[in-house]
Amino acid sequence: MKEKLVILFGLVLLALVVLILRITFINATDGRKYKKQVLSQAQQKYESQVLPAKRGDIYDKNGNILATSNKVYNVILDCKTVNSDEDYVEPTIRALNEVLGIDEETVRSLLSDSRTSKSQYQILMKQLSMDKKKEFEAYKAEDEDSGLTAAQAKERDDIKGIWFEEDYLRSYPFNETACDTVGFALDRDVADIGLEGYYNSTLTGVDGRQYGYINNDSDVEQTIIPAVNGKSIQTSIDIGAQQIVEKYVNGFKEAMGAENIGVIVENPSTGEIIAMDGGDRYDLNNPRDLSNVYTEDEIKAMNDEETVEALNGMWSNFCVTDAYEPGSVVKPIVMASALEKGAIQETDTFVCDGSQTFGDTMIKCAVYPSAHGTETLGEVIANSCNDAMMQIGAKMGATQFIKAQSLFNFGTRTGIDLPNEGAGIIHTKDSMGETELACSAFGQGFTCTMIQEVNAMSSVINGGYYYQPHLVTKILDSNGSTVKTITPTLLKQTISSRISSDIRSYMALSVQQGTSRHSKVQGYSSGGKTGTAEKYPRGNGKYLVSFIGFAPVDDPAVVIYVVVDEPNVDDQANSTYPQYIAQGILSELLPYLNVTPDESEDGTVPETELWEGFKGHLKSVSGGALNSDGNLEDADGNLIDWDGNRIDENGYLLDANGDHILDDNGNYKMSTNLVSAAGSTDTDSSGDAVSNPDAPAPLEDDEAETTQDNNAESDGITNEEAGLE
Repeated sequence: MKEKLVILFGLVLLALVVLILRITFINATDGRKYKKQVLSQAQQKYESQVLPAKRGDIYDKNGNILATSNKVYNVILDCKTVNSDEDYVEPTIRALNEVLGIDEETVRSLLSDSRTSKSQYQILMKQLSMDKKKEFEAYKAEDEDSGLTAAQAKERDDIKGIWFEEDYLRSYPFNETACDTVGFALDRDVADIGLEGYYNSTLTGVDGRQYGYINNDSDVEQTIIPAVNGKSIQTSIDIGAQQIVEKYVNGFKEAMGAENIGVIVENPSTGEIIAMDGGDRYDLNNPRDLSNVYTEDEIKAMNDEETVEALNGMWSNFCVTDAYEPGSVVKPIVMASALEKGAIQETDTFVCDGSQTFGDTMIKCAVYPSAHGTETLGEVIANSCNDAMMQIGAKMGATQFIKAQSLFNFGTRTGIDLPNEGAGIIHTKDSMGETELACSAFGQGFTCTMIQEVNAMSSVINGGYYYQPHLVTKILDSNGSTVKTITPTLLKQTISSRISSDIRSYMALSVQQGTSRHSKVQGYSSGGKTGTAEKYPRGNGKYLVSFIGFAPVDDPAVVIYVVVDEPNVDDQANSTYPQYIAQGILSELLPYLNVTPDESEDGTVPETELWEGFKGHLKSVSGGALNSDGNLEDADGNLIDWDGNRIDENGYLLDANGDHILDDNGNYKMSTNLVSAAGSTDTDSSGDAVSNPDAPAPLEDDEAETTQDNNAESDGITNEEAGLE
């Protein structure tokens, strides 16, 4: 037995010596080649890998997330590794199919096709959630200790050539809320619309890169250039105020409808935009879905060019892009300018006989063939008298009038931090005759944008200070620290504080007894001015009606401007329609913003009776209320959407236990209703509408030039960006 053991030991020792000699020989002759093969397999995941930068977030003024980026993964197939051993093929294909739902034939085709079989980078799936990634990794890592048989464990171990590349998916927790203002990103670094477009360079980070290579000593080296995440922006938008605005706009659309409706709510003392609703709604998480605006048949009938045009139209922000004849809402601005220039005095009166004649042209007042008679300045505004305004314009003269328009930034972009801002067209000395001057004095014959009008009016009522309108108040780094604070920018003083006070009192008279009385909110003093502009060509029965107002009178906290373009009624010339919207918004907005009711003597505020057409069309949330941050909560303090479903802070649905609800693909399920949706009509005349067939048409774009450009201007998107051929 001892001899046998000695012989066995000798044989084993001899075998080891032979093995060592063989390894030494291989290492001396081919060692470098084999080492490179091993190392190249080890480095496959980082040979040249992009480290994506996270796009910055967008917040409302209370810190609610309006836009954010969630980490997702691209599933990468290394065909070369899978094909290196036939035992790897079937286990890898089965795992991809069973766990990630990737079609088997797709994978087999990539592995067998001569063009891809040696590729180490084929994208199988994009935007995979972190949970699904972890599920795949757990599936792959299971062994015999997990209860698998030896064969099953061996199969799991043979899953090779699959790795995950990090990326980010842009998401918008509030879906369509403030869509025109927020805008969307087409990719992590491509955006043209809204704040996403204007601040694209700020929000976009710089991708990093991870390099792997073999040095001269056959060692794997890594060089990592870390990604620099984009900066975030905090805006002046209050999501609670925005939801109130959209609630009443939606309610009006359901009850009556219009070609377009625009609303701006601004802080007149800073130029900060509190809420903005610019027209067609679309889901920011699915911005190419036209179904909110067009029928299925209309969408199917569109060619690529028509689809791009429809998309650009849906994405445009009426509040800043479109220029139109504003109508009588400019009368307080014209009157303030005339007072400031000394063309008229506060004690002046004017006699309205129903019209003014210029050569062979008669321009009528709204009450023609009746007349307002003798009026004070306050009565001119309250009655919205065109005749008196034409007289005031004549006293100013063309030169002074044009200078006043320019002072209030008509004909010039305001510089608001949104792309595609329009400028409107005003007359020059050469084009403004006496008829053009007369019509311009009551808001026809020239064009402006909503943001120009509301900002000019803010200057008129805040003491005469013209602030640049803006939405972004802070720039934040990736850690949430403030990089830059954007303070209100005072550009100029337009009128004196005394004249500002006078105009506020005139506009208050319009609410008390004039054309703006339908905007009254109980408990609050307010001022306002209606507008009814007949669209060109005159006499076609198409009108743009509007209302601009503020509250309280002595110290305005908000100014609101509502435009209803072609309401869906036979008689469109009725500015009560925008007043109904403004009244509804202010009845909720003023308490929400904690504005003190200055007309409440005993501390109680009577309920404001809203337009009866809203009944059945204003949707609210049962059991939900806005908290101090502007978010909806249930009775237990849980965040909820407008259907009462429990959600997390990013808008993803939760079950009763607070766990995320997953969709069929295993991704977090986003709430589809984080914003509320917003009869008979009152046909009481607004008092400032009349057809003047001889009123001159506004100038065309090629007849005058604006004096200031907007560096962020964009002409829309291309077919490729829209996802079309």
